[in-house]
Amino acid sequence: MGRNVYDILEERGYISQATHKDEIYEMLGKPGVSFYIGFDPTADSLHVGHFVQMMVMSHMQKAGHRPIALMGGGTAMVGDPSGRTDMRQMMTVETIDHNVECFKKQMGKVVDFDDGKALIVNNGDWLRDLNYIEFLRDIGPHFSVNKMLTAECYKQRLEKGLSFLEFNYMLMQSYDFYYLHQKYDCCLELGGDDQWSNIIGGVELIRRKEQAPAYGLTFTLLTNSEGKKMGKTAKGAVWLDPNKTPVFDFYQYWRNVDDADVIKCMKLLTFIEMDEINEYAKLTDSAINEAKKRLAFEVTKIVHGEEAALTAKKTAEDLFENKGRSEDMKTTEMTAADIASGKQLADVMVDAGIFKSKGEAKRMMQQKGVYLNDVVVEDMFYALSDSDFDENGEAIVRKGKKVYHRLKKV
Repeated sequence: MGRNVYDILEERGYISQATHKDEIYEMLGKPGVSFYIGFDPTADSLHVGHFVQMMVMSHMQKAGHRPIALMGGGTAMVGDPSGRTDMRQMMTVETIDHNVECFKKQMGKVVDFDDGKALIVNNGDWLRDLNYIEFLRDIGPHFSVNKMLTAECYKQRLEKGLSFLEFNYMLMQSYDFYYLHQKYDCCLELGGDDQWSNIIGGVELIRRKEQAPAYGLTFTLLTNSEGKKMGKTAKGAVWLDPNKTPVFDFYQYWRNVDDADVIKCMKLLTFIEMDEINEYAKLTDSAINEAKKRLAFEVTKIVHGEEAALTAKKTAEDLFENKGRSEDMKTTEMTAADIASGKQLADVMVDAGIFKSKGEAKRMMQQKGVYLNDVVVEDMFYALSDSDFDENGEAIVRKGKKVYHRLKKV
């Protein structure tokens, strides 16, 4: 027998709240527990916040338990009010189903779905065809409105107005747990800490209707040392889909996390052994960069594969340790006509996606944050000429300290 997976999850900092800690601990001591985590397909890619849940599923699976990844094809049509001050956008069935397919592919990189070792189910299969009267009669009596209104997820929304549509969400999520318990003998629901109220709803529903044991466990949300959610950049969320967040940008996100967050991220987002993580925790000052490089490589390897992670690592080393040049760096081609016409650097940088607008590019120039071949460009109207390109027909533009871009004459 290996270690109890509860100890592993606790040691790595995943666990936040448990409905029945001692019983859950004892249950997880023997393999064969079916558990589920829900994912609402509100986008066509999972993001870094979901990745924590995927890692939990993987740890649990390695300990001999069976993950059920529940896709919210039905609940996504209502929208979860948890942690939100506004109502979610309504989505079509086609969009939701497409997003579910995208999720399945991404999860398969971390969780093994072969031969029934893990299941993917879609609550649209049972929620979309529910008879409302039957549902109310069957499930409604087990929920107290007074108690529901004290739940954290509803408190925030009550101030602005909670629609009856969203008020149903807890009943639907609880019904999911009840349904999975009946069909797959699932007796444990896991989720982020913001799901605590909804999870308790399901646990209590099964215990009341079936007189059977059911449990819930929540995990810490991925936050930085200041308590803010991680996985957001100036460009938006950090996605697992390389078309939405390029592999190099994904790698760089982890390479540049704050010193205070590196060890936490290593524990939650990699499979590096704890002994090794504890060694990294001893590093101070500039040596912490070694831990950041390892973190970035390991997370990228899990999500995008080893080859992509090695390429991102090499590109980063070339750019930041070899004077800003790399075979794999982002490149914009320029024709002789572009250069002859006296095209301004600000326009080129907007075309290359380095800045969103010419105004933004010029402001950065005024602040001395734009470099051409390592020389500050202070002239906002600077026009590129042949002399800016080296013998290989290349010039390197840099924004701030970390964004490098190659211009190539064709």
